[in-house]
Parts: sequence; structure tokens; C-alpha cells
Amino acid sequence: MAKTIQFWFEFASTYSYLSAMRIEAAAQDKGVAIEWHPFLLGPIFADQGWRTSPFNLYPAKGRYMWRDMERLCKARGLPFAKPDPFPQNSLRAARLVLAIEDHRERAAFVRAVYSAEFGAGQNISEDSVLTSCLDEAGLRGSVMNRAGDKDIKEALFEQSARAKALGLFGAPSFLAGEELFWGDDRLDDALEYASTI
Repeated sequence: MAKTIQFWFEFASTYSYLSAMRIEAAAQDKGVAIEWHPFLLGPIFADQGWRTSPFNLYPAKGRYMWRDMERLCKARGLPFAKPDPFPQNSLRAARLVLAIEDHRERAAFVRAVYSAEFGAGQNISEDSVLTSCLDEAGLRGSVMNRAGDKDIKEALFEQSARAKALGLFGAPSFLAGEELFWGDDRLDDALEYASTI
């Protein structure tokens, strides 16, 4: 049985962008397979009484995060542009991920969406942006029509409920066996643990 890590991400999450762009190479080095799991942080934040990102609620934290993203993206050779608005409405993008069954194809689409959002500052709630992301990932445009399907809507609801049940409180989160790791700075630890299971 292959060693596996679950990558739980939210498209509105800045640090998930960092992880999405490096997790495949890092996982391959450890011989670990990746399961790509989109979810929505909105319901989790709402349970804490938050109506927006904590980076908006706490301005000092937000200023730090944006500067941190600039530094980290520069160090990793990633483009970076602050999207407006922030956080982005990620509902449709997350549904599209679930409409893509193959995890390698999911990965390509996820990277394209993050690149559009945090690399180019585009609005990922716009159908034209998501269509371009599907094209960039080499996926047929017919996937776009599945975002409104009842089973896909239910699947995303179930994903978010499962995230709550697993105790996820932020993104990116990584589940290796029963161990939860949170944050891009814990990705390597999560992969190391997954490789030992």
C-alpha cells in the first residue's frame, strides 16, 4: 500500500498557494502519494464568529502575512500579486476540483487556479478565469458545466463537514495517518511522518 498524505487546501488561503506549488516535488522525494482535498474555511471561521479572514480582522497580522508572502515567493521564484478582493470567493473553483476525479489532473488545475489568483492577481470567482485554468491544466471545458451539479455541490458540503470532523481549523492542512499538520512551514514534517507510516 502506497504511503499517502492528504493535502487539505482552501483557494482563498495564501499559504496554501505556497504548498500547492511545491508539494508534488517534495512528496516525490519522500515516496509519498498526494490526495488533493479542497474545502471551505468560511463555515469553520463562522463557528468562531469570524465573517472574513483573520488577516482582515487583525490588520497587523494581515500586514505581516502580505510581507511574508512577498519574501517567500521571491525566495522560491514564484510570482506574487495580491488579489482584490481578498479573500476570494472560492466556491466554484473548489467544486470544479471535486469534478476532476484523477488526482494528477486535480493537481494541475489547482496549480493553475493558485497561479491565476496569487501569481497574477486574477479573480477566481469569474468563469472566464476558471475556464482559462482548466485549459492551462489540459482539461476539457466540459468540466466547467459540472460545477453546478447536485452531486458536486453535495460533495463539497461533505468535504467541509469532514474537515470540521477532522479538527481542521486553517489551510493548508496535511493529514498523515492520524496526525494533523498545519501550515506551509509544516509540509516537510508532514511528508517525513507520512514516509514512515
